[in-house]
Amino acid sequence: MTPLPRVDIDQPKYDQSTYVGRAKHFLLVTNPLNVLATNTKLEQARQIVLKYRAGKEVPECRSIEDVWKAKYLYDSAFHPETGDKQIIIGRMSAQMPMNMLITGGMMAFYKSTGAVVFWQWMNQTFNAIVNYTNRSGTSPLSNSQLLTSYCLATGGALATALSLNRAVKNMNPLVGRMVPLVAVAAANCINIPCMRMQEIRNGVVLLDEKNVEVGVSQKAACVGISAVIVSRICMALPGMTLTPMLMNALERRGFLAKYPKSNAPIQTLFCGFVLIFATPLGCAFFKQRAAIKVASLESEVRENIEKKRPELDTVWYNKGL
Repeated sequence: MTPLPRVDIDQPKYDQSTYVGRAKHFLLVTNPLNVLATNTKLEQARQIVLKYRAGKEVPECRSIEDVWKAKYLYDSAFHPETGDKQIIIGRMSAQMPMNMLITGGMMAFYKSTGAVVFWQWMNQTFNAIVNYTNRSGTSPLSNSQLLTSYCLATGGALATALSLNRAVKNMNPLVGRMVPLVAVAAANCINIPCMRMQEIRNGVVLLDEKNVEVGVSQKAACVGISAVIVSRICMALPGMTLTPMLMNALERRGFLAKYPKSNAPIQTLFCGFVLIFATPLGCAFFKQRAAIKVASLESEVRENIEKKRPELDTVWYNKGL
């Protein structure tokens, strides 16, 4: 048997310096079919990854493509730092099916106060599970931080949705259908900074091109967190704008009056179709290894880097997702 070529499988398969490369990477990371993998399949993938990392033979794989398939399946279910198997609905591969159900519910039942409260609560509960499942293994969030973030984000989303529903009651129906998007955007603006408050307070590690630490910056943390907020809103944007436009068109044509029970299923399925592409494409907007000019850092950090490494013009940091 021909030995498999040696590649660094702990780096993404595709070039992360291009948008297309990042999109291909996240299409594999968020593949919803991975949710259906059995525990046996996941354990097989884990063993392949561990053997290949250790430089051992992997008889289960005929080509390097088989190794990559196992690696992406492994990444879809196991925590990258601790190696623990993750809660199934908190995995990246569960993003599309879970968001399909929740977004469909928010879009279909946006008029009733009770429904708004329920679906916004459901959305923030799901976000809390995702944040807990993907928490840092080295600097885990405390339960109090998770609870604070959860309460603030849920409160912000509910206040936004309920107040806007009252404000747009007599406006064009299409405007009312857009309220859930604004509520989700408001919740992201609260939830993500709360979840990453330690980074805002203490800063993120800055690296040179060889991944050698050169400093810690609070400004880089804020820039990275802002990019994540934009990315998350962009993931929600297509489904939560195209769906209202579709439903408004169906309503004008009398389709919903003729088939009233089709309202929720159509919105849910259409949201799911859009999210298959919107989730990875939104994740790919910004590089995971983000760059920032030394000149734009805080004065103390900038002066320290210029003193120790005067040749550095740009430094890098982990943006997060």
